[in-house]
Amino acid sequence: MSSKKLAQKLPDTGISGLYEVMLGTDNAEYAIKYFADFGFNIIRKEVISADRAQKIYGVPSKLTSYRLQNGNIDSHGLLRILEWDRLLGEGIGYAPVETIGSRIAVMRTDDIFRLYDIYQTAREIGKKPWLPTEPIADDLFGLNTGERDFFNRPILVRENAVYGEFFNHIFFQRYGYVIPGYGTIESNTKLKTSEFTHHDFIINATSMDQMSYLSTALGLSAEEEPAIDGDWQKGPKRVFQMEPGFSHWYQGFVSSNNICGKLKFFIPRGIKTNKSSNQRIGEKGITLHSFYTPKLKMVHKLVSDHDLKPTKIQENEFKELSFLFTDTAGVSWQIIEKNQAPQNTPATDLIFETSE
Repeated sequence: MSSKKLAQKLPDTGISGLYEVMLGTDNAEYAIKYFADFGFNIIRKEVISADRAQKIYGVPSKLTSYRLQNGNIDSHGLLRILEWDRLLGEGIGYAPVETIGSRIAVMRTDDIFRLYDIYQTAREIGKKPWLPTEPIADDLFGLNTGERDFFNRPILVRENAVYGEFFNHIFFQRYGYVIPGYGTIESNTKLKTSEFTHHDFIINATSMDQMSYLSTALGLSAEEEPAIDGDWQKGPKRVFQMEPGFSHWYQGFVSSNNICGKLKFFIPRGIKTNKSSNQRIGEKGITLHSFYTPKLKMVHKLVSDHDLKPTKIQENEFKELSFLFTDTAGVSWQIIEKNQAPQNTPATDLIFETSE
């Protein structure tokens, strides 16, 4: 599996880190209540007709759209709830881990074991299907030096996944270090959780070359060449519930304008259920993501030049100039024009600071 050269000059698109996760549902009341406990509050609401939704999203249904924000973080990691009067389908739903087409949103927490206990209890009650993986710790960034003991304490991140019919999460908790600007937790948040910091995509692709437009059209930097993660790595093994002998291709992309809103793409190297056809805009679940840029026309031309067939530029339900497109791996994006800088200035340098 190959990739475009990482050293290539990227277009200066002004693209943000990933701005919003968009969740399709026919029950916004439940979704709003659920995400309120994670610190998300409604900042905008709009209703549009079926005719208007057809023009914007290709979905012939009345749409009530809610934009939610976690605390004061307005530069990335927001949530948009798309409540459709007539869903196109039930989406991917509760499915085996690494089902092709699945999307996972990641957030930081200060109490990962509390979250695990909550979802494990919900699983046992069985009113909604949830599959929480047991939290596991690892030194993902090589921060540990010397012999560790009580006084020279380990520097770790502990993470787990929660797979559900309604939403897929990954949570992580840091021990012994901080990254300024990457996962901000408000003190009054019930579940001690941040905005969405990064995003996982299990894609319908044969090569990561299919994602190279993220660099050449959107201006995102590939963090590395495609690599293989597998069952020999305790973090991926636990989080992705890898069976012996299983692995996947992995590649990450990040905006030069924000260390948050990172994208991580996975291609299973083996037989997995493929439900990417249930990942259409207008179905239940995470079906769409957004970026913003002050250079919307430039990005539209670049996407067009890559033969990705974007919609025309038009106002979305929030009267923001925008366009949509779906790539060859089945991932759908909305690109929004924003000329005003976010109130929350995003961090652009990834800095690890050790703590007690």
